[in-house]
Amino acid sequence: MKRILLPTDFSKNAMNAICYALSFFKNEVCTFYILHAYTPSFYRVDYMLGGPSFSAIPDTSVEASLKGLEKTLRDIKKPQPNGNHTFETLSAFNILTDEILEVVDSKRIDLIIMGTQGATDKKDLFIGTNTIHVLRKVKIPVLAVPAGYTFKEIKKMVFATDYWTQYKEEEIAPLTFVAKIHKAKIIVLHVMEEMGLWDNQEENRKVLTDYIGDLLHTFDQVKSTHVADAIQEYLESSQLDFLAMQNRKHHFWERLLTRQNVDAIGFHIKVPFLVLRDTGNSIK
Repeated sequence: MKRILLPTDFSKNAMNAICYALSFFKNEVCTFYILHAYTPSFYRVDYMLGGPSFSAIPDTSVEASLKGLEKTLRDIKKPQPNGNHTFETLSAFNILTDEILEVVDSKRIDLIIMGTQGATDKKDLFIGTNTIHVLRKVKIPVLAVPAGYTFKEIKKMVFATDYWTQYKEEEIAPLTFVAKIHKAKIIVLHVMEEMGLWDNQEENRKVLTDYIGDLLHTFDQVKSTHVADAIQEYLESSQLDFLAMQNRKHHFWERLLTRQNVDAIGFHIKVPFLVLRDTGNSIK
């Protein structure tokens, strides 16, 4: 992961996520793309056709976006500059999620790091919802950073999984990369909804073990019918401060009737949360 996208709305929460990202990759050579997407306060036909450059009417949103990005860049460079890091600012007239998808493709982004907010804080609920929309749509890893969370050295990280997916090495690679650069132990956590593992789960578990390789790791399991709650309790009881999961795409009707575990955790998680892509076939 060398090309990192940092969306911002210039909030304290967004700035906190940016600071976390810089600390997270402090020893890595990275290019950080700081993105602000905006929409105008009014909607005219000429504006919608081509944005501010096409319209004869100036829009203060453009100036605010550019000034906000300049200030963000100044603020993050105030401490001792890190020679490993370079920055590029991006201002766009677009819906944030749509612009993120475009930038991910055009800049060949490896990872998105953005802030998230607990659902209990109503005034910041939109930020949390926005993060969930990104998690659902993008095809690269996303690291969501809770509001107010400051960087801590990662000694142990939990990878929660049910062993039902056919793992792919390239989709597990971001997990092992994080473990390598932080010299962290991977705890593979299985939340059992029934006793024991089926043969297919055992096979997938062996494949996952091969992908983790010689990195320090252990396997653990807890029994519960409420996966999201069980993961939360495990993190809190073990005092762990980093979680990773794969974002499995559910069937359309399931998406309508139930919330994915990754969604439920994304709204309430109190530690940084790495969401990995999962395109493997579920064997359940």
